[in-house]
Amino acid sequence: MGARVVGGEAPGRADRPVVSNNTCAPRDTSSTLPVLTVYVSVLTTSTVTRLNQLEPGSRFDVRRFRMNVIVDSGDDGFVENGWIGQGLTIGGTVRLNVAMPDPRCVMTTLAQDDLPGDTEVLRALVRHNRLDLGPIGQYPCAGVYAVVGTPGTIRAGDRVSIA
Repeated sequence: MGARVVGGEAPGRADRPVVSNNTCAPRDTSSTLPVLTVYVSVLTTSTVTRLNQLEPGSRFDVRRFRMNVIVDSGDDGFVENGWIGQGLTIGGTVRLNVAMPDPRCVMTTLAQDDLPGDTEVLRALVRHNRLDLGPIGQYPCAGVYAVVGTPGTIRAGDRVSIA
C-alpha cells in the first residue's frame, strides 16, 4: 500500500503511544460488568481528500475528526471501508485489527481552531459515506475503529501495511 502515518489527535507530537492492551477488565472478576474493548480511531488522508472533492464548499480537515492515527494512503476514496476485518501493521511491530467503520456525529460540524462551524460536513458524510452498521442501523462514517492486537509506539513517518 505504501502508506505512512502522518499524525494523530495531538498536533505536534511525533510519538503516538498505542494502548498497552486491548481490554479493560473490572478488578472484581466476579462482577457482572462487561469487559470493554479499547478502540483506536484511524483515518486516511484519502477520505479527507475525497470529501473535499465531493463537497468543495466545505472545508474538510483531519482536525474535524479527532482521530488517534492519520494515515497518508495515497489511494483514492474511502479506502478504510475496505479494511474492515483486516489488520494494519504500523512501523513493523504495532498491529491493529480493524473492527468497524467510525460513525460520526455533530462534533465534526463545530468550529475548531481556524475551522469554521459547518453543518454540511456531517450532511456530506450522509450523502457520500453512509454505511450499514448492522443492528444499530446506517450512519455517516469517516475512518475506522481498530482494536490493538500488538501494542507499541507509533511515530509520524512509520510505514503502514494491511495484513
